[in-house]
Formats: sequence, C-alpha cells, structure tokens
Amino acid sequence: MNKALSIFCVVVTFNRKELLLLCLQALSTQTQRPSKILIVDNASTDGTIRTLQQNGWLEQPNIQLIALKENTGGAGGFSAGMQYAFEQGADYVWMMDDDAVPHPTALEEIMRYATPEHIYGSLAVHGEDTAWATTLLAENKTVHLKKQVSELVEVQSLPFLGFLTSKEIYQNIGLPDASYFIAADDVEYCMRAQHFGHKILICGFSQIEHPKSDRYESNILGKKITYLNLVPWKRYYDTRNRFLIAKKYYGFKLYTQTVPSLIFRLIVALRSEKDRLKQFKAFFAGFYDGVFNKTGRRHDKWGL
Repeated sequence: MNKALSIFCVVVTFNRKELLLLCLQALSTQTQRPSKILIVDNASTDGTIRTLQQNGWLEQPNIQLIALKENTGGAGGFSAGMQYAFEQGADYVWMMDDDAVPHPTALEEIMRYATPEHIYGSLAVHGEDTAWATTLLAENKTVHLKKQVSELVEVQSLPFLGFLTSKEIYQNIGLPDASYFIAADDVEYCMRAQHFGHKILICGFSQIEHPKSDRYESNILGKKITYLNLVPWKRYYDTRNRFLIAKKYYGFKLYTQTVPSLIFRLIVALRSEKDRLKQFKAFFAGFYDGVFNKTGRRHDKWGL
C-alpha cells in the first residue's frame, strides 16, 4: 500500500456532541491514521463547537472544522465535506455520521482493498448483526448478520457510513445530491456511480459500530420489502427521495414497482406506527413533492 496517499475522513454532525466525541476518539486511535479529519457541523445548536474547543480537538493539527451556516442535512454535509476534501488534495475520502464508532483497524482494513476505480464501504455492525440490511449482488440476497459478509463483496448500495471514494470517481460523477437533505442520498450516489461503471464493494473486515436500524422484512406478492420504522418527518424524506430516485433511474418501473411499494409501506405504517395521521400526511407530502420535484429541506413546510 502506498503510504503517501492522502486520506481525509469526513464526519458530519448535528446536535449530537457526546456521540461525536466517541467517534473522534475512535478515529484518533486507528491503526492507520487518516491524513486529516474534517468535522462538518450542520449548524448545531447544542454547543457542539464549544465542546470541541473545550476538549482540545480543534487544536490538533490534523483536525479541521467546517461550520455550516445552516442545517443542510446529511446530504448537504457530506457534499460540502467531500468537495472541500478533494479540493484540498485528498486522494480518498472516508465518510461517516457522528454516531459511528470505527473499530481500530477499520481504515487499515478498507485500504487493503481500495482502488481508485470503485467505491468501498466499511461494514456497519451492531454486535453480531449488521446495522443496516445489506444486499449482496452475487447471491441476490439481503443479509442481517456480519458473519454473512465476506472480506470483499459487491453490494447494491452502501450508506454514507464508512463510505470510501476516490478523487477519480469524484471527478467523474461529482458530489452527493445535497437537495435530498436526508435519506437515500447515498443510494442515489451509488446508483450514479454504477451508471458510470464503478462497482460498489463492502469490506467485511473493516467494521464500524453503529446503532441498528429499526427494520423488518415483509412479503408482498412474493417480493420481500425491508420496512423501516421512521418518525413522520423522516418518513417524508424516505418517501420523496425514493420517488426521485425512481424517476431518475427506473423508467417505467417507477409505476410498476416504486409506486406500489410506497403504497405498501403506507399500509404497513398505518398498521404499525403510532401517529397514523402524521404518517399518512408524511407519505402524501413526500409523494406530492416527489412528483413535482420539490427538493431540499421541506418537512417543516409541511408541519412535520
């Protein structure tokens, strides 16, 4: 491995200063240290920057703060961090949320396999489980246990959670779409990369501890759908951004697959979620804004 490579770690944070400190501590004890750690603060109001100053993190020469003036969501934060990193000469960017706790060898393990042609991801784990449902392309199945993920395997998509991409890919496909605000911005970026011929690969030995998503699988007409339990304002973005992705990439399957799956998710939500009226409103708002391409931060405009 070429030790001269410049690897920037981008951590996006918003109002979770205690978790951010745990993430930074884990990054500072990596067996392979990142060249620089960029903290992208999404206009936190909980004293995040003051806490970083009081704990001496901003005095460290390899740590830099990017303080955004407004909350641009995860999508905006990752887009800003990636752009800054590559403009500052990074060869690779390794991105994650503030609630990620990389295992000590996480960066070293992922760099064993990294090449500029493809996107690589650390495996997000919660104990023996995967933190997110992971779809393995070769086997065409979704797995939920970390032992089911080998050292290097092609996947459908990766979350921005231990997400490693290169300067070459950035120059080829650009930045994450900040207009998504949150939810599925990582899915869209992976699909865009695949459209340009880049593979999406997960490194099973590079692991990041992360809270497990609240999910379960349901069958509809013989097809398995992974359903996420989400609060209404997050449901809005999940619905809208799924619709936007389908419009961009799926063609007629928007009508034959995406719209029916969104209706199914609405039915499940109305059965299982507490605030049914707000869940229905979130689905309607997300569907409406997806149809009419209303992007950016909009959940508050709908009263969600």
